[in-house]
Amino acid sequence: MRNIGRVTLLSICAGVVITALVAQRAFRQYPSVEYGEAIPLPPDWNQPEEWTFARLMYPPGPLDGYRGRFDGPWQEGLSLWTQDYPRADRALSNAVRRLTRIQARSVEQSVSLDDGDEIYNWPWLYAVQVGEWGLTEVEAKKLRDYLLRGGFFMADDCHGSQEQAYFEKTMKMVFPDRELVDIPNDDPIFHTFFDLDDRFQIPGAEHLATGHKKDGYVAHWKGIYDDKGRIMVAFSLNSDIGDSWEFLDEPRYPAKFSVLGTKIGVNYVIYAMTH
Repeated sequence: MRNIGRVTLLSICAGVVITALVAQRAFRQYPSVEYGEAIPLPPDWNQPEEWTFARLMYPPGPLDGYRGRFDGPWQEGLSLWTQDYPRADRALSNAVRRLTRIQARSVEQSVSLDDGDEIYNWPWLYAVQVGEWGLTEVEAKKLRDYLLRGGFFMADDCHGSQEQAYFEKTMKMVFPDRELVDIPNDDPIFHTFFDLDDRFQIPGAEHLATGHKKDGYVAHWKGIYDDKGRIMVAFSLNSDIGDSWEFLDEPRYPAKFSVLGTKIGVNYVIYAMTH
């Protein structure tokens, strides 16, 4: 673990500050595919802080595994983007609070690229099951602008060659001229707070017995860099880091996966705030 004393100061003038063009939308909790509306709000849910877990809302794509079960308007929840939500979001936020000096908001913010300029208020963005999303051309253009202005996007829970190919295809809509490449082991993103030289596949809770290994899945950490060498997109292939946050306090979910997943999440947050 590295000294984080400078992070509070750096976060005040963070390198990922994006000019907010409109006032931030009020917090709203959406029904989740796993939890419905059953997750209670923490007592301090309405307190503003210096960092917020922003979750990307998006339309389902052709590989959507929930088709036929959750077919309502994706803008209203009960859709693919709500996997692990909001339990994973709040668990990582709480970990950031406990492990660093960053003042993290206790609840997440769900954000749509179709909602005017709202995305520019949230410089750290997370999306789950990105191999099954349905990013549109208009949304891709907005995401490109957001990232080039200094935003950071963590794309998670993508498994297998078919999902990988579809995610890479959609990212070409965002950056036709940039490649998704393996992040080298010595990249600062793996050493901002925790040194993460020993990374391994983080399985979803439903795949603990196999970790997808019977399908030949191998964990990769990939990224898209800007012209200054900053990672704009951090992509988790064949790992389910969101589950490692969601089940952080579940005895049935092995602690070693939650520990690694939490360390990765904390590193990504600090990296976004200091690069």
